Amino acid sequence: MTDQPYHHGKLREALLARAREVIEEAGVEGLSLRQLARDLGVSHAAPGKHFRDKQALLDALALDGFRSMNARITRASKAAGGHRSRFVRIARAYVDFAVAHPVLLAVMHSTKHHPDASDELRSIGEDGIAVARALIAEAQDAGELAPGDREMLALVCFVNLHGAAVLAAGNLLDGTSIDALTVATTDLLWAGMAAGPAPQGASGIGA
Repeated sequence: MTDQPYHHGKLREALLARAREVIEEAGVEGLSLRQLARDLGVSHAAPGKHFRDKQALLDALALDGFRSMNARITRASKAAGGHRSRFVRIARAYVDFAVAHPVLLAVMHSTKHHPDASDELRSIGEDGIAVARALIAEAQDAGELAPGDREMLALVCFVNLHGAAVLAAGNLLDGTSIDALTVATTDLLWAGMAAGPAPQGASGIGA
């Protein structure tokens, strides 16, 4: 590539945009600063002015990914409608993002849990689940959901929706649409939260 598709002052943004394309096409293993430089028609040293190494580039990708995903989740949470309809919209926002950007999402979560992850990344990585937790709290306070550990409930919702998204991204749903699965999952989660926690010893384990 000989023509630079960006202003000189926007090399960082161009590197991130091309890196997102590369990881979705070839995975993280196919990503290198030298190849990005070749793709953008700049010197091999130019990316080093913005990212000291590949891990720094992945950190920046994770931050941008969380910002984009969190913006979608926040918009969904503020949409018109009741708590349950907003809950479904939040779920769809997460699942749609996860299915559209499966490799980026994996980078986001793995980088957030990296021992050297920045405080900023750790914080922004929790913003999405915090939105869900806040909505659950609102619905509990309104009497639509039973009292319960909001932190745990939000985590259970995330685990279920993330699992659905991973299966969808891997084409493992055997013909079931991702939207149908998302709706069914949110119906079950909401019904479970409305019913409240099961009594101790009622899990059926060992029965």
